[in-house]
Amino acid sequence: MRKKINLIWIVLLILSVIWVVPTAGIFMASVRPIAETSGGWWKLQPFTFTLDNYLTVLIKRGIWKSFVTSMIITIPATILPIIVFSFGAYVFAWLKFPGRDIIFTAFVISLILPGQVALIPLLKLLHFLGLVDTYIGIILIHIAFCLSWATLLFRNFFSNIPSALIDAAKIDGCSDFRIYWNIVLPVSLPAIAATATMQFLWTWNELLFPLVFLRTKVPLTVSLINLKGRYAPEWDLLSAAAIISIIVPLFIFILLQKYFIAGLTQGIGKE
Repeated sequence: MRKKINLIWIVLLILSVIWVVPTAGIFMASVRPIAETSGGWWKLQPFTFTLDNYLTVLIKRGIWKSFVTSMIITIPATILPIIVFSFGAYVFAWLKFPGRDIIFTAFVISLILPGQVALIPLLKLLHFLGLVDTYIGIILIHIAFCLSWATLLFRNFFSNIPSALIDAAKIDGCSDFRIYWNIVLPVSLPAIAATATMQFLWTWNELLFPLVFLRTKVPLTVSLINLKGRYAPEWDLLSAAAIISIIVPLFIFILLQKYFIAGLTQGIGKE
């Protein structure tokens, strides 16, 4: 048993190194002049610490504008699904109505459809509604693609709540909305954390949708492409921009990691 535990730790250590080393290399390249890292970031002689790369991408290249654009898109695209889809999941978990299982099965089946197959119909729809190159349009797209998996995760988590708790609230005269708001949501912080973390990361790191549905509004993922240079990649600026782009997702994950695993496990483990 002890050998098995030691083997697990060794495997985890190897995986951690595999994940950390590239990030460390990007950071090292971001705080040094390009002349010192052109032969490899691991060469530490000479080593000149500088923040010029960050100042260049933030001010001269306007990455701060893209940072704000990404925040404007990601924050509502993360908060609104939690509010709307969690209530829909409560309906599927605790209310009985004709066709409930069929509708929920349709939600689950829609998970197998890749987003790429809907790009042309969605582009035509946004053109018809006049929402191309608008914050509302791109936010609605991200919310729509969150519908199936968020509803599934919340519904499975809500189903694990003891039925005696729901029945007691109904006996006391609580409406379904009051049960959802005052009882179900407060005990569902792990599910909320898991949904918020995954939706935030996917929306923040999304590249395809902004390229298709936006023209003048440029989020961080698109700005990173624009920094590649006309003739050769500007690795120093790309590294600084990459570090800037991962700061917020990293903070979100660290903030919510306590509840993330529990919510994800209980949310997908029942089906």
